[in-house]
Amino acid sequence: KTAYEISLGLVGSEMCIRDSFSNDKVNELFNKAMENAATSYEELVNSLEESLDESLFEKKTDRRKAIRQAARSVLPNATETKLFVTANVRAWRHFIEMRSTPYADWEIRRMAIQILNLLVKEAPLLFGDFKIEELPDGTSIATPLHSKV
Repeated sequence: KTAYEISLGLVGSEMCIRDSFSNDKVNELFNKAMENAATSYEELVNSLEESLDESLFEKKTDRRKAIRQAARSVLPNATETKLFVTANVRAWRHFIEMRSTPYADWEIRRMAIQILNLLVKEAPLLFGDFKIEELPDGTSIATPLHSKV
């Protein structure tokens, strides 16, 4: 597994920790930073709930969403994000080709290759020309036989 998550007690929030944080001291510093961010988030939510006028919103759910959106600004980039994505074949091939190169961040590269593996199972004729190779650092890249199809 290339990353693991820690829960901060926030609804739906997990933190993704880089493999390079396996050093005990680095991991301890990271965990402390995440706990501080979680505390700041909760304090902002509570403060905004007390101070934000309900009459500004048509629905209570809109107010709750606005409060949480504003408070999320203190959360770090390591906060897990869930996405629902659709794309056509050309867009998926472009995404995989651009985001599975050695120059892409390892997190997006890992995701691109996971998506590629799913797409190869679903549509092998459209995505089966990609070659996945492992790099010396243990990460992988994917290269298409037919670029920019």
